[in-house]
Amino acid sequence: MNKADILFLEDEIALAEIVKESLEAKGFTVRHATTLARASILYKQCTPVLIIADVMLPDGDGFAWVSQLRKVDMSTPVIFLTSRSRAEDVVTGFELGGNDYLRKPFSMLELVARINALVKKDHQRTIAPASYSLGAYIFYYPSGELVLPGKKKQLTAREADLLYLLFNHRNQSITRQELLKKLWGNTDYFSGRSLDVFITKLRKYLENDNQVKIINVRGIGYKLVINTA
Repeated sequence: MNKADILFLEDEIALAEIVKESLEAKGFTVRHATTLARASILYKQCTPVLIIADVMLPDGDGFAWVSQLRKVDMSTPVIFLTSRSRAEDVVTGFELGGNDYLRKPFSMLELVARINALVKKDHQRTIAPASYSLGAYIFYYPSGELVLPGKKKQLTAREADLLYLLFNHRNQSITRQELLKKLWGNTDYFSGRSLDVFITKLRKYLENDNQVKIINVRGIGYKLVINTA
């Protein structure tokens, strides 16, 4: 896999230089922007394999910038890198299209590990997808397309991974712990809140077929129920 451009939005120059130098030592090319305006220009120029975005920037909110980006680009992985650590901020980041959320201060080893995991997953999505029937829907994985006759929804990478895990356990319970471990790598409070957000979003995407439901299983986790009768 070729390691290519990472777009990095960060206005703390000292931190940006450390991150840039560390990532370039790992073989990435880092395009650094200190403002959202500059980030928009660089995004069009370099076609990044991944975006690392601070939330609080001089000319606006990184959350809002990524939300606008997701209207035209659902696939490029985004890691929010910020000092905001409230659960509400983490949830907002995922709701607006983030793939991961790393709180400052952080370990470069952890950042590099998360980047490599997301880039690897994104590379795998270029493989010809398999199709799966979910009631009236056809779900293509790993590309993440959810198709209803006359309607198509492009899922984010995390949404697609979650739906695929639920589908592989269809009509069976799967624990929250297993979902959290496989998707986030841990079972902490922030990851748990993020999982709740993604479950809510998937339920909305599947609401046009009442034979397909994601239900809560008290004390265990969730179950994707597909009625075929």
